[in-house]
Amino acid sequence: MFRDRSLSLASTLAFAALALTASLAQAAEYPEKPIRLIVPQAAGSNTDIVARALAAELSPVLGQPLVIDNRPGAGLIIGLEITSKSAPDGYTLCMSPIGALAISPNMFEKLPYVVERDFQPIAQLTNGPLMLAVSTSLPVNSAREIVEYAKKNPGKLSFASSTAGSPGHLAGELLKQITGGLIEHIPYKGGAPAIADLLAGRVQIMFEGMNSMAPHVKAGKLKGIALTSDKRISAFPDMPTMAESGLPGFDISVWQGMVAPTGIARPLLDRINGAVNRAVATPAFATRMLELGNVPAGGTPEEFAALIKRDSSRWGEVIRKAGIKAN
Repeated sequence: MFRDRSLSLASTLAFAALALTASLAQAAEYPEKPIRLIVPQAAGSNTDIVARALAAELSPVLGQPLVIDNRPGAGLIIGLEITSKSAPDGYTLCMSPIGALAISPNMFEKLPYVVERDFQPIAQLTNGPLMLAVSTSLPVNSAREIVEYAKKNPGKLSFASSTAGSPGHLAGELLKQITGGLIEHIPYKGGAPAIADLLAGRVQIMFEGMNSMAPHVKAGKLKGIALTSDKRISAFPDMPTMAESGLPGFDISVWQGMVAPTGIARPLLDRINGAVNRAVATPAFATRMLELGNVPAGGTPEEFAALIKRDSSRWGEVIRKAGIKAN
């Protein structure tokens, strides 16, 4: 019996060694054809711009073109579902913003995938804050003053969001919770009409990405109040963080990442992760991201997985308290 067990163990080890050898060979040969990069948003969106900037730097590293495949719709779900059902061979990768991995799963009662089960995190790509801006007619100059104004003038403040469930919406809900529910949420179908009403003073407050808010703040058409980053940024050195403005614990990171279908072999995962980190570290990518108000990130698959878990837990709590449900 001992000899039978020894033979069984030897067979298992031999099979594992062969599997590892095959995986290493696959990683060494990869890629042998173009790679599809799914973007779960429309062409021209922030996620699409980041994807194309990344592809320009990643293709030379891998020696194969990355074919951008825009699959917008259903609150980012369509692109993610296609990815989850693809072969884990490294030839289907997916852009995955914070909304897809940490927000939507907390808003939809049922999704055609489970983030932790069906996706393999590759790496975080970018990181960036939101800017809190207000109408020039609003007599406040700090985040703390917004809270005080809301308490003195209940029902007179509203905040706009580009869409329900966006990072800007959730940041506004967090501010609303701090004021005791004294600020009304006005959702829009896109950032442009929301900012137009903010400029006109029809709504008073909005959290939005740097690239959308910065031109209006620099032109003096909006008041930039604070950034949701944990420290100031070079583009706006005089603009305080939310913590410096009197609201500690309000650091909000809006990130982009990349995932693959679950089941990808570790040597292949490491090969792709290494290539992505090289692409993210290029000066050209950093320059393009700075124009969008982002900074390059990078890191290991494990670090990205931990970020997804942390932010999913955090925003899940905000969503539950606000009673937000996807339509």
